[in-house]
Amino acid sequence: MKRASIVMVALAAGCASTVPVPDNLKPAGKESLALIVPAKGVQIYECREGKWAFVAPEADLFDRAGKRIGSHYAGPHWESADGSKIVGAVKQRAEAPGAGNIPWLLLGTKSVASEGAFSKVTSIQRVATVGGIAPAAGCNEAGARARVPYTADYYLFSPK
Repeated sequence: MKRASIVMVALAAGCASTVPVPDNLKPAGKESLALIVPAKGVQIYECREGKWAFVAPEADLFDRAGKRIGSHYAGPHWESADGSKIVGAVKQRAEAPGAGNIPWLLLGTKSVASEGAFSKVTSIQRVATVGGIAPAAGCNEAGARARVPYTADYYLFSPK
């Protein structure tokens, strides 16, 4: 509960995010920042018709102290260690600052499992991305997979 108090103080001070976010990635005014979840993992690509096609993410999710609290995988799903799980759909995207980084996103979400840390989340911003884009070189072997390392911060928003 202490974390919620800190977040509420930050929101009251007018800083809903610790990174500058493009206007098109801002969630609805009726939502507030609930949790910041750093992620570390891979973006998985598959060779299809000579080009790399995105398949799925595979990442561990952490609290701000570095403790693993869940996972992020195909769907896309974000699953907390407490069993709560959400699935998202991209609403908006923006190019990431710096070359070689996957885009920043705004996703709408819905709960698809039990009550818990993620069950009330209604939007997610993917920001502060590093890495994760498809290999620059084309591919020759259909079905071959590339696992490209990435990190990102996921800002989870819930109703005010």
